[in-house]
Amino acid sequence: MRVMPTTEPSVFERIIAREIPADIVLETEQIIAIRDIAPKAPVHLLVIPKSSRYRDVAELAAGDPALLAELVATAKALAAEHADGDYRLVFNSGAGAGQTVFHVHAHVLAGGVDEGSLAH
Repeated sequence: MRVMPTTEPSVFERIIAREIPADIVLETEQIIAIRDIAPKAPVHLLVIPKSSRYRDVAELAAGDPALLAELVATAKALAAEHADGDYRLVFNSGAGAGQTVFHVHAHVLAGGVDEGSLAH
């Protein structure tokens, strides 16, 4: 089931605009990384491009591979800083896969992962 985009800003856009508070662990010109508010592992960070142009990782890969590479490199650096360097990188793509925020983002999980839902 494809969820239709809305004209309302996503929760991530509102965090980027500082309308909603978040525990920001890293911010660059193009990316923001925050702690997940419902963690599924001892380390559960979200790495989010500031651009809302891409709904999922496939769109990002097709539209801006350099930004996708930066997102993955950021995930790796955060895992090295916040965990032992081993991590799981998860992209939910589509409502059926658990994506609830249609602004591409990656889950960085480390330190033991709860195999439950990673919905966002």
